[in-house]
Amino acid sequence: MELSIESLQQQGAFSGAPVKRSITWKQGEQELSATVYVRRLSYHSAVSDVTALRGEGDVIAGRIAACIVDAEGKPVFTPADITGEADPQRGPLSANLTQALLLEIGAVNNLGKTPSSVN
Repeated sequence: MELSIESLQQQGAFSGAPVKRSITWKQGEQELSATVYVRRLSYHSAVSDVTALRGEGDVIAGRIAACIVDAEGKPVFTPADITGEADPQRGPLSANLTQALLLEIGAVNNLGKTPSSVN
């Protein structure tokens, strides 16, 4: 394969459009649900990871901010929205919502699953 935009596109090397998913989480005794769009791990998530590893941010907040987007692919959150630094009165995202978002990011990206062998 000769490296080109066209050959990479044919091989699925770009993250593509965000994936529409439904999430549910508990807020106190109430079960809530929402539709989210998840961007597959990409350049954006890699930059966020490297930035966090340099001590310039939080890895988990950066991952959520890079991957949870609107239908057009624009970020819904900044890392500071997730950690609560953007608005101390609002505070950080709840643990249950954080976990639900991370589970969907993992599901869309097949994280934690090993590819089955081809026989």
